[in-house]
Amino acid sequence: MIRNFSDHAANERTFLAWVRTAIAVMAFGFLVAKFNLFLRIAALSLAGPGGRFVAQRGGRFGDVAGLVLIVAGTAMVAMAAVRFVRTGRAIDSPAQRDDDARMDLALAGLMVVLGIALVLYVFHALLTGL
Repeated sequence: MIRNFSDHAANERTFLAWVRTAIAVMAFGFLVAKFNLFLRIAALSLAGPGGRFVAQRGGRFGDVAGLVLIVAGTAMVAMAAVRFVRTGRAIDSPAQRDDDARMDLALAGLMVVLGIALVLYVFHALLTGL
């Protein structure tokens, strides 16, 4: 029997939850980037043979937001792996340690800032009639 099995199982469940969340964040970033590309292609096709240009606002923001989400998801997987190993060692260690949550808070802060930026972008797009 594995010593502290329930603690190790809880650590693994937490790791898998982080990985699932990271995959969802990366998929959302991919979706944002691809939808932005779709809008760009649609604007070109709506221009028609006359060459009339269709205004496209905020095209760069969608690319950057998608890329940041993909990078943040990748960082979440790396951070989850580091936490998994450190927590597994701490479970087996007889010494008591404090949990350091600085990386978690930094990643959460990044996601909040990106979320606020996306809300402001959509709000601006709705007000300007995009």
